[in-house]
Amino acid sequence: MTHPPSRPLNLRLLNDYEVVVLGLRSMLRPFADRIRMVEAETGSVSDVTADITLYDTFGRSQVEGLDLDEVLRDGDAGHVVIYTWNMRADLIRTALDKGCRGYLDKSMGADALVRNLEAIGNGEVRVSDTADFFREESDDRVDSVDSVSDRGFWPGRDAGLTAREAEIIALVTQGLTNAEIANRCYITINSLKSCIRSAYRKMGVERRSQAVRWGMENGMTPPSARGRAPQRS
Repeated sequence: MTHPPSRPLNLRLLNDYEVVVLGLRSMLRPFADRIRMVEAETGSVSDVTADITLYDTFGRSQVEGLDLDEVLRDGDAGHVVIYTWNMRADLIRTALDKGCRGYLDKSMGADALVRNLEAIGNGEVRVSDTADFFREESDDRVDSVDSVSDRGFWPGRDAGLTAREAEIIALVTQGLTNAEIANRCYITINSLKSCIRSAYRKMGVERRSQAVRWGMENGMTPPSARGRAPQRS
């Protein structure tokens, strides 16, 4: 049985998108006596000591990237926990093998999130039970873009973009090619193109250059990518 800690856990969220950070802060506000967000800002590694660092994969490399390796080497990060919609078994195994202490589904409610964070703070390793980790091995690529939950916070939600569509448009805005985006999101090129078409209709754009401009005007550009010239697909 997990017992709440004697003091609030210091939680740091790593995500470059302001709406995501503010959304998590709002979701956890009723649990301020149990979870205290430190450096709840956009950005990456800092000098603030955390008990737990949530590594949010939205718009950034998944667990195989160097970004995560840097966080795991940070002595102020505490327990590193992946916070994602991508619950593939191979990614979970990679994260745990690297030393992450948890792999949590972003679709879970606030109470479940807090309970899992407290368990991790007590030394447990937690993986969401929605993960492919508990089912048969998943394929390397999926043909559906609808498997991502629509619960949570992301830029472009107010415009009707799903979480998957928003992440793809964020990566388009960052200048990644279609091949790079498909590899990062673990979807097929055909699924990616279908998702882009759907997003374009909701955004009211027709061309990639228009999508990049829309993304820049709607919070899709993280601070680390501002000023970088977009690439062509």
